[in-house]
Amino acid sequence: MKSEIVKALFTRILSSLLTLFLLVSFLFIIIRLSPGDPTDKYISAKLGSELSERIAEKFSLNQPVTDQYLSFVANVFRGDLGVSYNYRLPVFEVIWEYFSFTLVFASISFILQIGLSIWLALWVIKKQKKWLNKFVTNSSLFIYSIPAFVLGVALIYIFSVNLNLFPISGMKSLDYDNLSFFSQVLDKIHHLVLPLITLTAAGVALFYKYIKESMDEVLQQTFIVNLRASGMNEKTIFRKHLISNALRPLISVAGVELGILLGGALITEVIFSLPGMGRLTVDSIFSRDYPLVIGCVFTAGAVMILANFLADIVKLKIDKRLVKGILN
Repeated sequence: MKSEIVKALFTRILSSLLTLFLLVSFLFIIIRLSPGDPTDKYISAKLGSELSERIAEKFSLNQPVTDQYLSFVANVFRGDLGVSYNYRLPVFEVIWEYFSFTLVFASISFILQIGLSIWLALWVIKKQKKWLNKFVTNSSLFIYSIPAFVLGVALIYIFSVNLNLFPISGMKSLDYDNLSFFSQVLDKIHHLVLPLITLTAAGVALFYKYIKESMDEVLQQTFIVNLRASGMNEKTIFRKHLISNALRPLISVAGVELGILLGGALITEVIFSLPGMGRLTVDSIFSRDYPLVIGCVFTAGAVMILANFLADIVKLKIDKRLVKGILN
């Protein structure tokens, strides 16, 4: 069994690396086929095209696309995605500066999504009222159907523009440097309330659906009926048996959602002007910073693949029968 598990994991690693390589290769070709040139902004009436040509030569943009791609592939295998045109720094160095925020921001949102969805599902089940179940289910579907940019703009209009309760954008106030440490923490929390609601709402609705259906299925199983017949109280059944068994089908969905969040909450970060991976990706696309665009997509893809890989490991740990499914 151990050899099968190792083989399954090795197969998944190889397929993941191949997927990631094909992703960045496809992106490399697409961005070079797109109209525009990253050196156009260096053309001026005073210098003409001299500076533009020097920049193109420095970054090897004057070489044939095939030569650029071969050089790109060689650098990828060395773990080097080049230097950002705009920041004049290694791509990974620029990405880490922004990814550190996204890592914290997405992790908080993910924890809130899981915690709130479990609490909501347990609350609805304990109440055992059909109207409440129907109301929460319909509400969750409605929230899930709202695009993130619509929800974000609506929250800004209501709570920032009209009620003036939360800041419109940014991570800190103008007098942030003059505040005490505790006040600085509260100031950042104050700025993140609306972005967290925007990023978390759809995830809570999604996870609630899966958790609620899974809990309903577990409650119908024979061992739950036997536990109730033996006199075990409902709190113990819910805490020790219901939640642990109901969360297993959620692992795959959680892996995908975590990967998406860590890859960059693009819309939320752009709407609220947050210094994360999503905003960096958009800015690099508009500025035609080719190495940084590829680096952002590479990082997002790698994080998503890693999150799914970790989810597979957890599933294998729980159920060894899934080995054959991964091998196939």
